[in-house]
Amino acid sequence: MTRIGIVGAGAASAALTHVLCGTTDADVTVLEKSGGLNGRGATRRHGDLTYDYGANYLKSDDERVNELVRETLGEDGLVDAREPVYVFDADGEVSEGREADEHKWSYETGLTQVAKRLFGGTDARVERRTRVETIARDDAADEWHLTDTDGDEWGPFDVLVLNPPAPQTAELLRSAEWESDHREPLLEAVEAVDYRSIWTAVLHYPFELDRPYYGLVNVDKAHDVGWISREECKAGHVPDGESLLVVQANHEWSVEHYDGDPAENVAALAEMAAAVVGDERLAEPQWTDHQGWRYALTEGGVRSGPVRSAEEADLYCIGDWVAGEARMHAALRNGLETGERLALTL
Repeated sequence: MTRIGIVGAGAASAALTHVLCGTTDADVTVLEKSGGLNGRGATRRHGDLTYDYGANYLKSDDERVNELVRETLGEDGLVDAREPVYVFDADGEVSEGREADEHKWSYETGLTQVAKRLFGGTDARVERRTRVETIARDDAADEWHLTDTDGDEWGPFDVLVLNPPAPQTAELLRSAEWESDHREPLLEAVEAVDYRSIWTAVLHYPFELDRPYYGLVNVDKAHDVGWISREECKAGHVPDGESLLVVQANHEWSVEHYDGDPAENVAALAEMAAAVVGDERLAEPQWTDHQGWRYALTEGGVRSGPVRSAEEADLYCIGDWVAGEARMHAALRNGLETGERLALTL
């Protein structure tokens, strides 16, 4: 039986695990540094409220992902935000103009259902709150070993899969005990992947917001706010008569304020959201939450040559940064394709 170790429990990891456990007898262990699953496709709850505070929805641009959602995951609890996405400019002027995604999927209990359902359909071992600190290769035995920040060792594994964002994957490769001609080209390629940071405010109001759109996106990237969405457009997320906005700052604002006072950041984003949406009441939310995503959106993909060459040493990299598109459907597709390619070698 092939032993496979996976670092990170994001969407790509969940899709890859789904393929491996469904087509092989591999023994899969997943180590996740946080307490949740699905990476930036994250969900929180507050009383009767449910909100996706990272990735806002799963789009349906990929036939394989459509099949995965509708047939494998099942449509129980699946919700679709039907309202369109409008645009706004540097002055905060809102207008129609962005072609809407065919589907904007989530679940009544949030986007984390994607990974929960995929992992839940397998016999993989998923260990949360386990941050991998070092990876090591035993060339004599053709095995990988992992050590977490508590000093616990994991493995040996015949195959190692890395799912963290490129900068965190680069950290692991930089300190890896791995002497190979594949290492430096892979490290250089991974280090070259740029990321945008996003600081997010979640704003709740005890009144219903009457607008014709689900979300607003700043297409000219010249406003401090990059995205505003209305969670009440997702069935089961927000009680009737209430509103909840997810407000994401642009990269420059996020970097400048990343380590600033969270309350001040939330207040600033609430004021900007009120101005863009055109409702001064939004400057004073009833309840708030926030999250900083230092490695939120990949600016492009990694060079495929070094990634594929490293697979000769049983090391696989997966994620939206490998696919080259900062969207959840791209991560899922990459996980499915890499899982199938890996399965053929077992």
